[in-house]
Amino acid sequence: MAGEVSAAMGRFSLEWLGLPGLALAAALLLLALCLLDRRTRRPGEPPLIKGWLPYLGVVLKLRKDPLSFMKTLQKQHGDTFTVLLGGKYITFILDPFQYQLVIKNHKQLSFRLFSNKLLEKAFSISQLQKNHDMNDELHLCYQFLQGKSLDILLESMMQNLKQVFESQLLKTTSWDTAQLYPFCSSIIFEITFTTIYGKVLVCDNRFISELRDDFLKFDDKFAYLVSNIPIELLGNVKSIRKKIIKCLSSENLAKMQGWSEVFQSRQDVLEKYYVHEDLEIGAHHLGFLWASVANTIPTMFWAMYYLLRHPEAMAAVRDEIDRLLQSTGQKKGSGFPIHLTREQLDSLICLESTIFEALRLSSYSTTIRFVEEDLTLSAETGDYCVRKGDLVAIFPPILHGDPEIFEAPEEFRYDRFIEDGKKKTTFFKRGKKLKCYLMPFGTGTSKCPGRFFALMEIKQLLVILLTYFDLEIIDDKPIGLNYNRLLFGIQYPDSDVLFRYKVKS
Repeated sequence: MAGEVSAAMGRFSLEWLGLPGLALAAALLLLALCLLDRRTRRPGEPPLIKGWLPYLGVVLKLRKDPLSFMKTLQKQHGDTFTVLLGGKYITFILDPFQYQLVIKNHKQLSFRLFSNKLLEKAFSISQLQKNHDMNDELHLCYQFLQGKSLDILLESMMQNLKQVFESQLLKTTSWDTAQLYPFCSSIIFEITFTTIYGKVLVCDNRFISELRDDFLKFDDKFAYLVSNIPIELLGNVKSIRKKIIKCLSSENLAKMQGWSEVFQSRQDVLEKYYVHEDLEIGAHHLGFLWASVANTIPTMFWAMYYLLRHPEAMAAVRDEIDRLLQSTGQKKGSGFPIHLTREQLDSLICLESTIFEALRLSSYSTTIRFVEEDLTLSAETGDYCVRKGDLVAIFPPILHGDPEIFEAPEEFRYDRFIEDGKKKTTFFKRGKKLKCYLMPFGTGTSKCPGRFFALMEIKQLLVILLTYFDLEIIDDKPIGLNYNRLLFGIQYPDSDVLFRYKVKS
């Protein structure tokens, strides 16, 4: 997260702000920071890389090519080192066999303290830092994202998918052209929102589209929001956030029909600790909405992009879906007759492998902990001391791009997570089996509680698109990653592609 903070600051243009004297003030501030920050490496601490930029540290080099830069530091300093990023010192642990040092030290390495500060900066949620009981009760609500509750969510999602496709897309009998990213973001946002929060009682198509547009504008500034840049300097993002929070207030959400169990339980907890009119309830719902779609949208994009660019992957996944439909006695007739259970979706190993491979290539989700007290981490390679107030992080892209674990890691291989016709879950490094080999959802206490919902949503959507539509890429060009959310989630594409679709005859 500190990487995002610094990356945001590195991208931020003083000239763009158009504030007189700000450049001079910034220069004086950087000089002061340079004089104040006299940190040096103490005995027992990991190698320290501060870079030449005060406060920002090595942010510019990291943003340019994160994976290559981290591999260079790993080659120079080993698997454990500390870097200065955006005013924060982060100790990275790159050896996957040492990940447990971060995951198991719950008392000294806090995820909650780190996440609560993030929630306050990004969403204007302040009470969580003071109220541990509310924090615990909200955490219990995640039980409604698994088991039987997940089945209910998937059933609701299928009905919402049916409505969207029958009213909009299944009428496309001739070729229609679209940009891939807006196509994915539009569908994912509407399906996710209506499944979790319900539908507007009074039919108003503008509600979802306007909320989606505002949300995407808010998300575009997310990296700046979690940095130390004052929100007043971020254009209209403060007013957009306020507008969304008001839209998600208790008063407005009471007008929705079909609340999910997870939303109902969260609303019950929030109304226990806030008065009904408190807008911070809407801030909580914005945070939950962001967690529900901000990474699912780019994941859907990358899965679609790789399928469109790799005909062999498209053919294999389509064949797998066709075989499942035949075995369950379902036909691809007119309308929307197919229906798949969670177990049936889970059996689509080729589809799942394709999604996992897309995640491997695009995920920069980083597990980060706040150091609450001076601590010695005891590893097989030696002991390392970390300081109170610093951050400790696992950087999974090093794992995902390791040629010892994944052959030709820069290539997309749709069947990389399949072995002998079954799901492949065994990967090795230095001849030892890895506990963690794919980490787009984090790990330990910070592992994404909505990962099952997100995966099933993407699977359902891809099954429908590949079953009912002919899909062809028009701009068959390589797309890279946009590191706007470096160290935080699935990366957006750095450009877009045109594709075309029509209903199968």
